[in-house]
Amino acid sequence: MDDEEWVLVQRSTEKDWWNSILMEDINGESSKPLKVTFSGPAKHWTDAIPIGNGRLGAMIWGGVALETLQLNEDTLWTGIPGDYTNPNAPAALSEVRKLVDNGQYAEATTAAEKLSGNQSDVYRLLGDIKLEFDDSHLKYDEKTYKRELDLDTATARVKYSVADIEYTREHFASNRNQVIVTKISASKQGSVSFTVSLDSKMSHHSYVEGENQIIMEASCPGNRYAEKLNENDSPQGIQFTAILDLQVSEARGVVRVLEDSKLRVEGSDWAVLLLVSSSSFDGPFTKPVDSKKNPTSASLSALKSIGSLSYIDLYAHHLDDYQSLFHRVSLQLSKSSKSVSGNASLTRKELVPFQSDISFKGSEDDKVSTAERVKAFQTDEDPSLVELLFQYGRYLLISCSRPGTQVANLQGIWNKDLTPPWDGAQHLNINLQMNYWPALSCNLKECQEPLFEYISSLSISGSMTAKVNYEAKGWVAHQVSDLWAKTSPDAGQALWALWPMGGAWLCTHLWEHYTYTTDRDFLRDKAYPLLEGCASFLLDWLIEGPGGYLETNPSTSPEHMFIAPDGKPASVSYSSTMDMSIIKEVFSAIVSAAKVILFFPVTAVQSFTFADSYPVSLLQTDSGKK
Repeated sequence: MDDEEWVLVQRSTEKDWWNSILMEDINGESSKPLKVTFSGPAKHWTDAIPIGNGRLGAMIWGGVALETLQLNEDTLWTGIPGDYTNPNAPAALSEVRKLVDNGQYAEATTAAEKLSGNQSDVYRLLGDIKLEFDDSHLKYDEKTYKRELDLDTATARVKYSVADIEYTREHFASNRNQVIVTKISASKQGSVSFTVSLDSKMSHHSYVEGENQIIMEASCPGNRYAEKLNENDSPQGIQFTAILDLQVSEARGVVRVLEDSKLRVEGSDWAVLLLVSSSSFDGPFTKPVDSKKNPTSASLSALKSIGSLSYIDLYAHHLDDYQSLFHRVSLQLSKSSKSVSGNASLTRKELVPFQSDISFKGSEDDKVSTAERVKAFQTDEDPSLVELLFQYGRYLLISCSRPGTQVANLQGIWNKDLTPPWDGAQHLNINLQMNYWPALSCNLKECQEPLFEYISSLSISGSMTAKVNYEAKGWVAHQVSDLWAKTSPDAGQALWALWPMGGAWLCTHLWEHYTYTTDRDFLRDKAYPLLEGCASFLLDWLIEGPGGYLETNPSTSPEHMFIAPDGKPASVSYSSTMDMSIIKEVFSAIVSAAKVILFFPVTAVQSFTFADSYPVSLLQTDSGKK
């Protein structure tokens, strides 16, 4: 193997493990630019650039004459706290178990729908910042257009030229100052002119306050079906406010009010837009109508708190916060990794035709877009592209999950739809876990904190679900949840809805966090109580089957079906391998945790009995399902 094919892997010393490192390679050279590049404006939402501070997010389209910043705030959901119990479930559970014991799996699958509950609520959007530029921008030079996401600085940039004037837009989302910032500038003085508005698909009212602010006050529906109901039939949902503050150069530049809801900038050297937002959400167990939070007052206070800060100040704060996380990990897969800006051997003729809004333009010497690099990877395995993808994953987690924010949902924090795919909800049968798999191995332990707070909320709702639905101790959560910590089975088929292992799988993250950090306080105060409650439920959920083995009944393998011995399709049986593997892992975790903190309640002793005396192979499993 050549030297250039080796990868250097070094373990940090313990004291440096959670600290930033210098982004240098083994030769002391600066690492290559980590940039996702595009050669044209986005034509589809998935081509826009995501930025976020954990709570606020935006998708940057990069349009020229018309730019859109599609906005999100992580507490904007339909609904109110729910009752996640079903008093009829125990009788239905008994019926399903008898059918399973009799080998009537198809019939059990049908009967199991009686165990289902209501649908989860829906993640909604905040709105859009619209920037309308003069018609002259329609004549921009396409060869000068550049759109990029700089992962090193968490900054999105758009550049293009109209005649001899170069226009630049910079966007970032500051966690420290809780604001989304946009700066628009030009290479020629007095050339920045545009109209800005703040709009939303949600029920809202926008108006101009003073000379330079647009305030949008809006609300989420109190029911996921509110649009189909009379207004009086739907409870009050979450209220929210967004404020856009506009600043222009002092030397020149005029701001005018248009139509009472838009601002017009003319002849400025530059413009800075500050977007803050707040909601009335006051936790998963407080009805919006009972919330004491005033989103407009909170947004005004947030804006006031940064009123004395310049653009340079805000950017410095942003970099200090973001890079303290991002710079903890450097990855170099080869000394010969090609520059992110492309490589000399990759010519236009060698590129496979790629139908995209970010297609390659220009000569062979022009920089190659990331989309083209992805396409070329089929024949030219560029290690630096893998490095870029790895760091992009870290960037996304930093951008959508921070201490004090909501847990990352099915789309992180980014969403453009009133009803996103699968409601944008937290799916506990692998998706939520996948969001946080990189947290520890990629040195981002703080980004996992919202997950632990979310598990705590699930344990509260889930204790009632366990007690009423299953007559069990402890707490349970199923396949899907939402902002309100829903723990009952979802509505619909047992194929996906009937899976009471969601909370248990999440609990494995608690023990994993300890094994990475050896934080005994976290283990004792946070993790162990949640593990104990989860194990208590599992101990009650395990029952003795006809063959004398302990089993889970009913049991499903998430979103999988099988053909029963009678030839009928079914999804409900007993003791799927996934059930038993998760149970084994939870029992092992609580036993190990008890040994660390020297605390042995009855739950830990019982878990020890199951974990050590009954390995998975001796617990009854249906080997035909996983």
